[in-house]
Amino acid sequence: MVLPKILLTRTMPPETQKLIENAQDIELIHWKDGAIPRDQLLKLVPGVSGILCMLTEKIDSEVLDVAGPNLKVVSTFSVGYDHVDLNELRKRKILFGYTPNVLTDATAELTALLVLAASRRMREGICAVENGEWNKWGPLWMLGTQLTNKTVGIVGLGRIGAATAHRLKPFLGANGKIIYTANSDKQAATELGATRVKFDMLIREADVICICCSLNNQTREMFDYDVFKVMKKNVILVNTARGPIIQQDDLVRALSEGLLGSVGLDVTTPEPLDPDHPLLKFSNVTVIPHLGSATLETRTTMGNLAVENVLSGVRGQPLPSPLEL
Repeated sequence: MVLPKILLTRTMPPETQKLIENAQDIELIHWKDGAIPRDQLLKLVPGVSGILCMLTEKIDSEVLDVAGPNLKVVSTFSVGYDHVDLNELRKRKILFGYTPNVLTDATAELTALLVLAASRRMREGICAVENGEWNKWGPLWMLGTQLTNKTVGIVGLGRIGAATAHRLKPFLGANGKIIYTANSDKQAATELGATRVKFDMLIREADVICICCSLNNQTREMFDYDVFKVMKKNVILVNTARGPIIQQDDLVRALSEGLLGSVGLDVTTPEPLDPDHPLLKFSNVTVIPHLGSATLETRTTMGNLAVENVLSGVRGQPLPSPLEL
């Protein structure tokens, strides 16, 4: 009996890895050496029935052509899916699974962390200690800003945006406000006492702006130089969604002109960011390497769901977490 093949493009958390390795009704093709190079992906994919991929792999018409007619399902170890050509999957009637609703808390925690780190100049403080610049105390040295009575703007009050707002609200005090735009969770907005405003108003009024929306044709590069020009000059801008939502060259220009107070980024364009990138030269910019979902608990839950998706698709069963194409 010939077993259906599943291509796994990366090693996953231990519990998840055991889950797929213990499946007796498949043949597992496992790329173990970090991110799979494009040529190796194309070499290993022919004849597979399922692909379990990461954000780092582009699943496009070329990959699907090479995979051939046996391919039944693509499962991604992520909530985002801009790396997958959904139109091609739809045309070929290939199922698609993803992992929503499992990384909300981890990403919201990290978003709040970046807001606090940016507002209190955490990166500069750490560098001062490490570089021997921590001398005698002075009343004006390393002054940041606190969130009390500030206005927080959430771009995308979905699951992650709402969870972020809930975490930040206790810092705002009695006179702080939460405003939001784009997609919204009405129940969460009511619970938060948040006010929906137009995007133009949010970028003008917010002291803190958290980008929590998805990447699509409407949001791609929505934060450009024209937007940066109208923000408050001491604004704190944090992006834990997707790098291309910010026009990064415009961000560098705005920072060089002193148009923003501080910036916290978990996502960039490209990833990884070159260590010599001009963005990293600004002391008021904190960049971390896409750690939004990087907890063992979250990655294990994501992995288990991704495995269940690909196994179900290969077995001809409904996917636990499909994206309707």
